[in-house]
Amino acid sequence: MLHAYPPGHNAGAEWAAHSLLRELAGCGHEVDVLLSDPRSADSAYEIDGVSVYPYRGKADPSRWMRGEGRAHVIVTHLENTARASVLGELNRIPVVHLLHNTYEKSKSWLVKGLPSLAVYNTDWMRRDVEAWWRIHRGDRPMPWGITVHPPVAVEDYHASPGDRITLVNLTEEKGAKVFYALAERMPKRKFLGVIGGYGAQIVREDLPNVEILPHTPGDRMAKEVYARTRVLLAPSSYESYGRVAVEAMCSGIPVVAHPTPGLRESLGEAGVFADRDDLDAWEAAVKRLFSPKVYPQASKAAAAHAAEQDPKPELDLWCQAMEGVARRGSPR
Repeated sequence: MLHAYPPGHNAGAEWAAHSLLRELAGCGHEVDVLLSDPRSADSAYEIDGVSVYPYRGKADPSRWMRGEGRAHVIVTHLENTARASVLGELNRIPVVHLLHNTYEKSKSWLVKGLPSLAVYNTDWMRRDVEAWWRIHRGDRPMPWGITVHPPVAVEDYHASPGDRITLVNLTEEKGAKVFYALAERMPKRKFLGVIGGYGAQIVREDLPNVEILPHTPGDRMAKEVYARTRVLLAPSSYESYGRVAVEAMCSGIPVVAHPTPGLRESLGEAGVFADRDDLDAWEAAVKRLFSPKVYPQASKAAAAHAAEQDPKPELDLWCQAMEGVARRGSPR
């Protein structure tokens, strides 16, 4: 039970969820996705073995709650967590929460919803929730949890880097103001901004060295975005993981990022970090990466880091845990 889904909706959380669900489908399980946003799809469709059903009305979930079509497990995240948790409790179907952030609302539903399994997208997020739980709910055991970093297949995003300085998702939170400030400071460099899948987009048309691309589906990012990018910017104020940054590294594209815990975990030593409020540091980092001596080394480090992120062990754990929940109501 999700609000939106690829390829129509291309946010990191949705692609992360799809990566997990298509793995279940690949293991022979039947996976149906029920959408709650009427704008997400006009008709049913299939993607990578996952069947997706558009919103028709509040009674949509009923076909999966009882009878022959009764679901073994409900998987949910973000704004659907509350509804899915209630339906799971009423119909005695175990519920699995996918967590993409450390917001209070997400943590509170681990208490109210009592999921059979919590799936964290990073180790730092899991530690954060564990610390929160000790303070607020130390007298109760936490829901069983596993960490599955959003799987990013190198072959899906590999391209030969271009010449642009790129930001994907032009919101203030993702760093649009940093992006435009750098474009003003570096008028001889070409910049590429990509409209994001959510948030209030800041679009400026007064800078001749800035090109704005429309919202781009994930399966076209390599050809239409990364093939034109030399350096990717990730000046996000909050980023639980930073999937776009990892995707760019698949093409050997160096990433300059604000040091959020998520970006530090996802990029490791291959990332270049600067505080988003220090424009001088960002300008210096970008200019340094354009040096003929520095760029090959940074590009090689980025590509190597992406290649090292083998998702198979965590995906195997995910499938095993889900099969345990389906059979016994517990991943143990």
